[in-house]
Amino acid sequence: MDNNRLLCPTCNSNKLMIKYEAKYVYSYVIDNDAPGLKNTAEFLPFMYDGREQTESKQYIECSGCGNQYPCFISHWDERINFKVLQKTLENTKV
Repeated sequence: MDNNRLLCPTCNSNKLMIKYEAKYVYSYVIDNDAPGLKNTAEFLPFMYDGREQTESKQYIECSGCGNQYPCFISHWDERINFKVLQKTLENTKV
């Protein structure tokens, strides 16, 4: 195994991506000019009054075979390196 490259344990491809999926519910106060207190003359969907994350999923996905391996990365630092990510790939599969 090449220590400088992450490899998919299923197909040995090095074409991997970390993906983060999230689902949010946006809310807009109904007022007289446009939905949302931050909107005035027109409705702009990015000018919401509230946002709540209802679901999330992080995983490493292989472009070669399509397999997904669950992971959780809240921040990137020196402890999250190739060895840690390779261990994640070897120990888990969605």
